Amino acid sequence: MKRARQLRKEMSLPEVLLWRELRQRPEGFKFRKQFPQNPYVLDFACLETRLGIEVDGEAHDRGDRPARDERRDAYLQELGFTVMRVPAREVLKNLEGVVLGIVEQCRRLRPLHQPSAGPPPRSGEDFS
Repeated sequence: MKRARQLRKEMSLPEVLLWRELRQRPEGFKFRKQFPQNPYVLDFACLETRLGIEVDGEAHDRGDRPARDERRDAYLQELGFTVMRVPAREVLKNLEGVVLGIVEQCRRLRPLHQPSAGPPPRSGEDFS
């Protein structure tokens, strides 16, 4: 998606700092940046846990933005994403704490059953 590509080039300082940490796959969780989910683009996403992370600047508190963000979050929830909103100022003040909070949320959302190497054997088949 063209918009996601453009947003990757224009990340804010809090987004850049957070991406520097998330790209290192904390606790094995893989994240994508500026992940398109038409018509929206998530700042970051962990697909394994279906967690979308939004870094919100001050503009998200003004005008019609809170209502727009609610509609956006509801749409993303319909797609199966849990949306975690992180204030940009918090990323700047406490990056380590933000990353720990994201990892904790990923742990809570991790599927109970991880995919196996293949289907289980049929009843009566030899396991060896």
